[in-house]
Amino acid sequence: MSAALAGRRIWFAGIGGAGLSAYAIVARAWGAEAAGWDRNETPYLEPVRAAGIPVTIAPEPPPAPEGWETVVSTAYPSVPGTSRAEFLAELAGHAQTIVVAGAHGKTTTAGMIAFALDRLGLDPSFAIGGEIPQLGTHARAGTGWFVVEGDESDRTVASLPAEIAVITNVDLDHHTTFGSRAEVEELFAGWLAGLPDARVVRGDDLEPLGESLAVPGEHNRRNAACALAALELAGATREDALAAVQEFRGAGRRLETRGEEGGVRVVDDYGHHPAELRAALLTARELAGDGRLLVLFQPHLYSRTRHLDHELAAALALADVACVTDVYPAREAPLPGVTGKLVVDRLSERRPGMAVGWAPSVPEGATIVAAAARPGDLVLTVGAGNVDAAVPLILDRLGGSAR
Repeated sequence: MSAALAGRRIWFAGIGGAGLSAYAIVARAWGAEAAGWDRNETPYLEPVRAAGIPVTIAPEPPPAPEGWETVVSTAYPSVPGTSRAEFLAELAGHAQTIVVAGAHGKTTTAGMIAFALDRLGLDPSFAIGGEIPQLGTHARAGTGWFVVEGDESDRTVASLPAEIAVITNVDLDHHTTFGSRAEVEELFAGWLAGLPDARVVRGDDLEPLGESLAVPGEHNRRNAACALAALELAGATREDALAAVQEFRGAGRRLETRGEEGGVRVVDDYGHHPAELRAALLTARELAGDGRLLVLFQPHLYSRTRHLDHELAAALALADVACVTDVYPAREAPLPGVTGKLVVDRLSERRPGMAVGWAPSVPEGATIVAAAARPGDLVLTVGAGNVDAAVPLILDRLGGSAR
């Protein structure tokens, strides 16, 4: 396995993203010479550099070194080269692979599986879309099963080989790719049809795990049921797999407690679809106990905000206080009239009199929720963009008010 890519020289355009950074780390461990470029520094570049992979930070992508092949992130479609989907399919073809797909819960479920395989001494490889703190990284090359996420947002999953295929759930999340939930179902069905020998786990067919877990929430009991089923298919006994899954304390930015100041706890989450937002708020409500729940939400993608503003507002209505920032655009160009204010307006219509804030920027949102918080409250920052940058600002403001 360590020589699977020996002799290859690969330039990763967009290496700072969760996906390409992970693939670069695995490729380097499997024998390739790797290097890459990104526009900005990101947390994922720390393990990339630790793996001995040089990184160039520049406003625009420089040409790849002479004689190197290029693998390109979906964030930079104008850069010529092999797509991340094609490269991930190649990596998956070099190992026994567990692919975790589905609209929600992929990172947590894949993290649970990789963590459990590690705890069981099975030395997994993994490329996961978020850091697994107990493993110290989001990517590693081992000698056992290769655990990866299969993304439906760009139909990447359709090209992935798998010995074990997990579909956590089906939902319509990516409105520029799919016109209906039925199209998402069709994608997954087509993927499985192309894997006649794969063993399949369908989360919608499983009951949530009844045993206690270190991660809270009904959604995590469902994720754990998928992980446990996959681990048993991978050869683990139910008893051993369950014990390992129960030790799992979560993935980065998945209801991650980030600190406490002035009697206010601050928790961060990656949820961005209404179903994920609702799950995060329901669980945060449990964590808040008798305290109030204050939420700073950053919508993700203009298309999602336009199509799901009512549903996003319905989820935010579970909070006591909510503040919404402007849309994190990611890969999309702005749409006329679509801003985070749409969600604010829908929320105000749904819950007249609720304390609702509109903060075009993340720092402004941090100021608003910190000023509204009081001892005993829980503040939840939530979104798939850079809303987590509000966390240190909130904690600093809370600390200042406490002093």
